[in-house]
Order: sequence, then C-alpha cells, then structure tokens
Amino acid sequence: MSDFNKLAEEAAIYQSRLKKIVSDDLVLYNENSLNVMRKILEKHPNGCFDMIFADPPYFLSNDGFSCQNGQMVSVNKGNWDKSKGMAADLEFYEEWLRLCYALLKPNGTIWVCGTFHNIYLIGYLMQTIGYHILNNITWEKPNPPPNLSCRFFTHSTETILWAKKNKKAKHTFHYEMMKAQNDDKQMKCVWTFPPPNKAEKTFGKHPTQKPLPLLERCILSASNIGDLIFDPFMGSGTTGVAALKHGRKFCGCELEEDFFELAKKRLQQKQ
Repeated sequence: MSDFNKLAEEAAIYQSRLKKIVSDDLVLYNENSLNVMRKILEKHPNGCFDMIFADPPYFLSNDGFSCQNGQMVSVNKGNWDKSKGMAADLEFYEEWLRLCYALLKPNGTIWVCGTFHNIYLIGYLMQTIGYHILNNITWEKPNPPPNLSCRFFTHSTETILWAKKNKKAKHTFHYEMMKAQNDDKQMKCVWTFPPPNKAEKTFGKHPTQKPLPLLERCILSASNIGDLIFDPFMGSGTTGVAALKHGRKFCGCELEEDFFELAKKRLQQKQ
C-alpha cells in the first residue's frame, strides 16, 4: 500500500472527530495542523511526505494599516495571525518545524515562506533542528503596497527557504526543466511573480494567498509525478491546486473553517 493510500485510510479512522475530505489523490483536514501531524507521525515514524510547502502565520496583525488600491486598510488578518509574544511564537515555529522534519522522507525537501519579521528565526530553527538549507528564494512583487511612513524602503519581497532533511541524501531537483523554462539559462533564486489574479480568487479570497505560478515552480522543480505533497497551513489551497494540476497527490491542513471551505471548493474543481 502506498504512503498516500495509508494516509487516506488512517484519515478515515478519525472521521467522527475531524472534518476532512478524502479522495483518490486528496486528503484535507479542517483541524489544528500540529494535532494532525502528531497523528500521522504515530503511523509513519520514518516519514511519508516527499515535499512540504509551509506558509505559516507571520504574526503581523498588530492593528496597523496598509494601502490597497488607493485605500487605507487594516493589516489585521485574524486571530490566527496575532502574536502571543516572542516566546510563544518561537515555541510554535519550533514545534511545527520539528514535526515537518520528522514527516519528511529521508530525501524529501521543504519550502518555508516568511518576511524579515520571522524568516531569520525560522532559518535559525531549521538549521538547529537539522535541515540543510539549499536556497534562499526571493519572491519579488512587481507592484507592492506603498510605504506610508516614508521612513524606510518599500517592502517588495518575501523569502522562501528551500531545505532538505538530510544533507547527504540525493534530493529531487529538475535542473534541466527549470533551465528550459528560463530561456535555456540557469534559473536564479530571485523570482518575480505578480499577486494572484482574479481567476485564482473565484471562490473567495485569502489575505496571504500565494500566486499559483510560484507554487507550480516549487512543485515542478522539487518533486515527481505521483509524489505526496503536504501543506500544514493550507489557506486557500493553492499548493494543492498546483500539486493536482501536475499529477501529484496532496495532503493539507487548515484550521479556519471559512478558508477550509474555500480550499475544498478550489481543489474539488481541479479533480
């Protein structure tokens, strides 16, 4: 039985306790990802995921304001994005990073998103846990929100750390494919993508939604057809959309029910 089939079978066991979707190539949990990962780890102590993409809370909802389409808007995204203090944030980041490390296959890789507010802490924790960082990807946004204070440079990038579980293991990287997509030149670590378009928001919006082409590049470069991809902070389900589109299997967790329903609609449309 494949890792995915085992995962789907085990998910069904928790049907009375968890809200989930299980199908031939898709397992979705509307549940705290830490709880889900612990349960999966009990059955898969040696890991079961080929690739993980994690876009965790940045904890930036601090009652401030930004500018979108010429209008002042609150930066608050929800209680899930509010900091509980440095110590609590550190504990949270370390716990899910350790669980992801345990759930990766020996030759698996992980992508973790962040900004300068949290990425240095995440990078430190990853190396402490044992991850070997392969690249520091810079996602450049061509039309970022303006800097309202005019007291520092406009924030126009996010960072994605790409790392493997085992420094000595041979990880998946489709070098020639990436080169072919870049006019036969080596793909660099600065990627320019606009924000998600209207078609990506057909079923609703998520405040930190990543553009589909960005996820497609991550998945195509670092996984193979039939691989099992995991996203512990699924949001609107973009990782899953990219995974299913390119013949991968997907497992995702989302705590917020509204976003879970949004992701479910998007992913069921792709099946």
